[in-house]
Amino acid sequence: MSGESPARRAFRQFFRHWLAVFGLAVVVAFALAAVLAPWVAPYDPLQTSWSLVRKAPSAAHWFGTDENGRDVLARVIYGARASLMAGVVAVSLAGLIGVPLGLLAGLAGGWVETIISRVADAMLAVPFLILAIALAAFLGPALENAMLAIAITASPVFARLARGMALEAKNTDWAEAARAMGNPPWRLALLHVLPNIIPPLMVQATLSIAEAIIAEASLSFLGLGQQPPSPSWGSMLNSAQRFLTQAPWMAIYPGLAIFLVVLAFNLVGDGLRDALDPRSQKR
Repeated sequence: MSGESPARRAFRQFFRHWLAVFGLAVVVAFALAAVLAPWVAPYDPLQTSWSLVRKAPSAAHWFGTDENGRDVLARVIYGARASLMAGVVAVSLAGLIGVPLGLLAGLAGGWVETIISRVADAMLAVPFLILAIALAAFLGPALENAMLAIAITASPVFARLARGMALEAKNTDWAEAARAMGNPPWRLALLHVLPNIIPPLMVQATLSIAEAIIAEASLSFLGLGQQPPSPSWGSMLNSAQRFLTQAPWMAIYPGLAIFLVVLAFNLVGDGLRDALDPRSQKR
């Protein structure tokens, strides 16, 4: 379609990717469940009942109950709040930290680029989860500190991506024309370079959210994220590990929730990459 805009073409390409559409539907379903948790959760996630300890799934409690008699379904629904918030907030902070530094490195060059690049490379040399655990342990056990630790750990990925795209973009004809017209570096970065690197940043953000959700669950599992009795998928798995033989449903449902959400975000990221990358589109 010759008169079709790039945004409309990308939108059409995305919705032709049925796995990406499935992933988007799963993400939307979990997001709605998290937002509407007070109305869709069948019970209070903090309500205990010693007469309902480790009860198997039934009509009254679809996902069963945990070691304190709390409804597992309600805790999975409320736990989506912590996991999705950690993923979105941490990745947003990572982008706010990494993208400006990457643009600065790519457009400024010289010793500024060298320092930013070497720090980013040093952080990327450490496994993501190990660095996140170290930072979270240093900051202290809390969901907010876990999100900050994940954001700092994920920021070098955005810095490297923004730097590479800025280096590529600043040598194009339109960037040379913008400089020739007297545009200062900050205007070149914000109005000319940044809009052209948004598509790959969107893809990276989607994939990073999936990684951040796994990191938050891992930190909560280790006691460094969401603190009990507030529900979190990671802390639910930590409690369930003592009752795997007596009450396997305590681990199955939060584990399945993590699996589905992470898979969904990865499918959405793949769909966005195919839709936004012109080289992947069939001519």
